[in-house]
Amino acid sequence: MFGDELEVCSLEPVTGFYRDGFCNTGPEDIGSHTVCTVVSAEFLEHQKSIGNDLSTPMPQFGFAGLQPGDRWAVCAGRWWQAFEDGIKAPVVLQATNEAALEVIPSWALRECMADVPNDLSELLGDE
Repeated sequence: MFGDELEVCSLEPVTGFYRDGFCNTGPEDIGSHTVCTVVSAEFLEHQKSIGNDLSTPMPQFGFAGLQPGDRWAVCAGRWWQAFEDGIKAPVVLQATNEAALEVIPSWALRECMADVPNDLSELLGDE
């Protein structure tokens, strides 16, 4: 998100639109799976309530279901919807794709950051 190389979001469980562990995106990623989120029970429940069930296992797709504390490449719009509903899920900025900024203001992502960049001056820039 800071223009640096994207860090891995999660390999256990393996995440990302391309199931490569990263928040990589491309034209076929209509949902923009670009926000590396550390999911909480509250976030998972909220997602389930809006039709995005991330906690129920779906073995037919090789998906064991997420548990609180797992990192997951979440759709930018779904993360933003949760934020607006008062559910502020932690974000791993170094693993979040800058394409998330097309949907989410940078101040909201910074407010929920779960990591700290090496150069703190990057946090002080204007919107």
